[in-house]
Amino acid sequence: MNETEVVEVDDDLRPPYLTMIIGGAIALLAATILTIDKITLLQAKVDGTEKTLNCDFSAWVSCSGVMESDQAAAFGFANSIIGIIGFTIVVTLGVVLLARVELPRWVWGGLQLGVLFGIGFVTWLQSQSIYVIELLCPWCMVVWAMMIALFVLVSAHNLRLFAPRSTFTRLVSDWSTLIIALWYVAIIAAIWFKFGADRLFG
Repeated sequence: MNETEVVEVDDDLRPPYLTMIIGGAIALLAATILTIDKITLLQAKVDGTEKTLNCDFSAWVSCSGVMESDQAAAFGFANSIIGIIGFTIVVTLGVVLLARVELPRWVWGGLQLGVLFGIGFVTWLQSQSIYVIELLCPWCMVVWAMMIALFVLVSAHNLRLFAPRSTFTRLVSDWSTLIIALWYVAIIAAIWFKFGADRLFG
């Protein structure tokens, strides 16, 4: 089968279109809010005023504190702009799949590269937020959660598509929900042991 040949959307392949639509939409909303908040902070700087965002809950849970860090603009502009572009594509593809449209294999390959970049970038941002900046951004964490689910489920689908007989494919496909849950637990544990209850809820 060449790379331009289309793949039928059938029950055996189980494309994760609902996760792509719902998870992508939630992450897109969070990225949009972060972008608007970033513009608000920049405008406040221009006006010479201080602005407190709705997600600035404490000295340790603060969107504005994270957004003012160098890591929040890793490529020279707000990271949330990347999220807006990427999650818009994910939602669009999810809607296309929901409509039972056939997609070429190269689209799935491109989506896999996208979620691989996304999870790598998100993992780096998680480590920076928890261990370097030592601040938590609630909307950023929403993006983290959705990106993890998207990565696992899209990867599981692509493994079924490109390597259907692999033991690893069967493992990831059968245990996708558990993998996502354990990933969440690992992040929560990292946050808990770094910040503790006093700083998180104090």
